[in-house]
Amino acid sequence: MKFSKKDGLRGYFQSPAVKLGMYRLLFITLLFPTLLLRAQPSRHVILITIDGMRPEFYEDPAWPAPNLQHLMQEGAYAIRMRPVFPTVTLPNHTTMITGALPARHGVYYNQPFNPLATGMSWNFFANIIRVPTLFDAVHATGKVTAAIDWPVTVGSPSIDYNFPDYWGFSDTTDNIALIRSGVHPAGLWDELEQNALGKVPSEEINSDGLLRTDENAGRIAAYLIRRYKPTFTAFHITETDHAQHEEGREGYFVRTAVAAADRAVGDVLEAVERAGIKDSTTIIIAGDHGFANIHSVLFPNVCLAQAGLFQKGANWRAKFQSASGSCFLYLQDRHDTKTLMAVKDLLARLPEKYKSLFRVLDRPELDRLGVDSAAFLALAPTVGIAIGNSGEGEVLRGAHGGTHGFMNDEPEMMTGFIAYGAGIRKGVVLHEMQTQNIAPLVAKLLGITFICPDGILYPGILR
Repeated sequence: MKFSKKDGLRGYFQSPAVKLGMYRLLFITLLFPTLLLRAQPSRHVILITIDGMRPEFYEDPAWPAPNLQHLMQEGAYAIRMRPVFPTVTLPNHTTMITGALPARHGVYYNQPFNPLATGMSWNFFANIIRVPTLFDAVHATGKVTAAIDWPVTVGSPSIDYNFPDYWGFSDTTDNIALIRSGVHPAGLWDELEQNALGKVPSEEINSDGLLRTDENAGRIAAYLIRRYKPTFTAFHITETDHAQHEEGREGYFVRTAVAAADRAVGDVLEAVERAGIKDSTTIIIAGDHGFANIHSVLFPNVCLAQAGLFQKGANWRAKFQSASGSCFLYLQDRHDTKTLMAVKDLLARLPEKYKSLFRVLDRPELDRLGVDSAAFLALAPTVGIAIGNSGEGEVLRGAHGGTHGFMNDEPEMMTGFIAYGAGIRKGVVLHEMQTQNIAPLVAKLLGITFICPDGILYPGILR
């Protein structure tokens, strides 16, 4: 083929051979558009978790969540998503980004088990995760990662822009000073104040009970997406959890918290559009657990204390670790079979009025569920009865509000899942998704190699 420099590209495109090739390409594009779509993996995945999300938030239009309901209608969704056990926040968030069950990834509860602790503690730091994360895998390819309020991320070397889940336990804690010490890069807080937030009071950052917390987090997520266009972003929205702990499954605060969460999702959707990356972005919305109303709290450590098997201090012998809707037995000496048998005998001899409130999960069942291998047994109470940690006071006490942590096959513990955007097949409805299957989906969408030891990809979700 010949064309002069004077003709330039116009001469090239007017040549018969090139014209024929272009017509063929146009014909293929019109006849088989999905072939091209399949060849284009998502360049950006945004994983948004809504703490305590229940499927009805997007399935029932009576809930104030128009963005969630739009994403459901235009994407794929699950009738329910089964969380991992215990059905609490940190183990499930870690499973989402590892494809591993808690026994493998090492984040067993929200709070670390420490029988000598006198105050509250939390699993904030990324170095307790024992397996690779999606952050690690994406970062290793040289791509950009971001996290906003994502649990167990403080100190992660694989998150380029990290505003972690990090807060103090006292009302007098300066959360801004704390978050300054946890963000990455070091100047990120100042950048966010200047470009996304303005001056924010300490109590409006990573605090429970204020809808402004989610509003500010949404602004942070939107700014990072517009400014840096991360390949993988993980964003945790929190106040729906706090509201349901306070009011149970229904209430004015619950509905306003759902509306606030939906607004934060809307902030992200708007940021994606403004960043010019809508056509190459996948949005995944997931919950970490459902919620159940409670009327009572059971304190099994009181039973241990009354039997002389638990006491405060160094000689604690045996103790149950509460996960709100379940608890797990630990021994000071793993080889102390005498104490283990004494605990089992105690549970068997409890008055029927207490024994009827729970069932005992033995080690084989715990292995199947993928919980901490150091726990000798667990108690799974009837839904409606929470479990407390205290070893003092009454064995059974009244309560109100809501909680989670119950067995992951309980209907109230089921959470939600929506996927929308690049690479997602519209109209797919899954009867059930599982938390450990999110990481394989993200990895496939981004075209990265990532081993998910306990998760599986549902290929029917993909275009």
